[in-house]
Amino acid sequence: MIHAAEAWAKECNRQGPLAGIPVSLKDMIGVAGFDTNHAYSAWSGNPAQKDSPHVRLLRDAGAVPFVKTTVPITLMSGETYSDLFGRTTNPTSRRTVAVVPLAGKVRCLAYGGSRIGLGSDVAGSVRIPAHFSGVYSIKSSLGRFIGQAGPGSYCLYEALGVRFLVPSHALERFQVGETAEVGVMWDDGVVSPSPACKRALETVVEVLQRHGHEVASINPPSPYEGLKIASQLLIADGGKEALGPVRTGETMDAGYARALRAAKLPRWLRRLFVWYVRYIKRDDLEMITGDAGLKMWEKEGIDFILTVPNPLPAVPHNGMDHGFKALNYTLLFNLLDYTAGVLPVTHVDSVKDKLPGSPRFKPRNCIEKVVYKMYDSAAMHGLPLGVQVVGDDWRRKRCWLG
Repeated sequence: MIHAAEAWAKECNRQGPLAGIPVSLKDMIGVAGFDTNHAYSAWSGNPAQKDSPHVRLLRDAGAVPFVKTTVPITLMSGETYSDLFGRTTNPTSRRTVAVVPLAGKVRCLAYGGSRIGLGSDVAGSVRIPAHFSGVYSIKSSLGRFIGQAGPGSYCLYEALGVRFLVPSHALERFQVGETAEVGVMWDDGVVSPSPACKRALETVVEVLQRHGHEVASINPPSPYEGLKIASQLLIADGGKEALGPVRTGETMDAGYARALRAAKLPRWLRRLFVWYVRYIKRDDLEMITGDAGLKMWEKEGIDFILTVPNPLPAVPHNGMDHGFKALNYTLLFNLLDYTAGVLPVTHVDSVKDKLPGSPRFKPRNCIEKVVYKMYDSAAMHGLPLGVQVVGDDWRRKRCWLG
C-alpha cells in the first residue's frame, strides 16, 4: 500500500498522538481497496470495501497504515509460508524462521520498516515472533482492544503508541523506591527452556534482584492441563473453518497438518496411542496432574510472572512440524486471559548455551525429545532471546497493562 500511503501521509491528522507514524498491519485487518486474503489464494483479488475499526482508529490518531505483512495460510500455522507469498525468514538469520502468523510484521519491525505493527494473538502470534526476532510485543487480555478476529494485540519496535492504544490510567507504574513481587515460572512441566532461553530469564531475574525487587520461583498448578484444554479449543471444529478456503493442492503448514491428522483419528486409535505412551513408553508427561487454573495473584501476592516465551530460540525452517507442540508458554496465558508481553534481552551464545555434555541431556517426555532435536547453540549463535512478562486480567486491580 506504499503508493497510496504517500498520499495518506500528506493528509494525516497532524495533531493526533501518532501523527505521521508508519504502521504495518497483519493481513487479517481490512483496508479499503486492498486484499485481506489470509494467504488463501481463493481470497485474492477481492479487496475490502471499507477500513476495519482498527484502521479507522489508527487514522484518527494520525497514523499512516502503509503495508500489509505476510501470514501463513489459515493463520493457524507455526511458521509463515504460503504458496501465495513464499517463505518469510528471520531478520537475523535466513536459515531460521520468523515464526507464527506475525512473521512479516516482526521482520518489518526488526528492520526499522515500521514503528508499530498491529495484529492478533490467539496462541502466541505476537509474542513468539518478537522473541525470535528481537522486538517488543504486548498482548492484552480480551476486551481491552477491538478484537473481531481474536484478542487485540500489537508488536512494538519502540515504545510508541502505547498511550494511544491503552488509556494512560491503565499504565500503572511503580514509584521510585517501590518494589514488586515477581514470580518466576522456570518450567511448564512439558518442555524445559533451552540453556539459551533459561539464561535470558536468569539475566532478568538477576537485574530485578539487584534493584531490590522480591523474586521467587513459583510452581503453577499443572500447565500441562492448560495445554490440553487450549489445544482442544484451537481445533474444536476439526479445522473445518480454517481449511474451508484451501484449494486442492495448496500447501499446508506441516505442524498444523500434523495436528489435524491427530484430531481426525478415530477415538479408539487415539486412546490406544495414549495407552502406549503412558504404559509402554512410560512417558512422564502423562503422569502430570494438577489443578485447573493458575490463580496465584491473591494467594501469593504476585505483581508479575516472568517466564520464557518459548523453550527455544528461532527454529530452523520446517521446525514447526513438531515445534508447535511447545507453544504452551504463550498458549497458557491466552487460555487464562492474562495480559502478557515480550521484551528482547540478549542473544544466543554458542559456548555459554551448549546443552550439558555430562551427564548427557535426557528428555523427560516425547514432546521434549522432538523439540530438543532442533536445539543447536552453534547453529543458533547470535539469534535474539526474549523474556515474557505476564500480568493479571485488565478487569482486576492488579493488572499491569491493559
